[in-house]
Parts: sequence; C-alpha cells; structure tokens
Amino acid sequence: MDAYIKWMDGHSRLVKIILCIWILDITWAVYRILGAVKNKNWLHLVLAILWIIAAGTIGWVLDIIFIIIKNRIFWFAE
Repeated sequence: MDAYIKWMDGHSRLVKIILCIWILDITWAVYRILGAVKNKNWLHLVLAILWIIAAGTIGWVLDIIFIIIKNRIFWFAE
C-alpha cells in the first residue's frame, strides 16, 4: 500500500498528467482509496469510492488541472 502511494507520488508531472487521462484515471482512484485506508479515514474512503463514478465524467479534468497548478491531484488535505 505504501509502496504504491510512494510510486505514484514519485512520478514526474508529465507522467502524472498522462495517468489522469480518462480511462487511466482509475490509477488515481486506487491511490485515493489506498490513502484513505492507510490513514483510516472512513469518510475519505467513501468519497474515494464515489470518485470512481466522477472520474468518468469530470473528475479526470479536475485532476489534470490540479496537477498542472499544484502538482497534486484534486483531493482533500490529509
């Protein structure tokens, strides 16, 4: 779990943007779910699971914008 989170955080900004593209955004959904489990945050876990639905519509666009601006995905501060 920690290895996957560190692996995703360790990528360059370009790779992070590529992983935000519509179908590939599932990698960030898994990242959110594992981060919520790691931090034992049940609210974030529920929101991360619901994010899978949003990722297919507008979520992936929000992720791209936030990575370009802040070099992190659109998510709540932990």
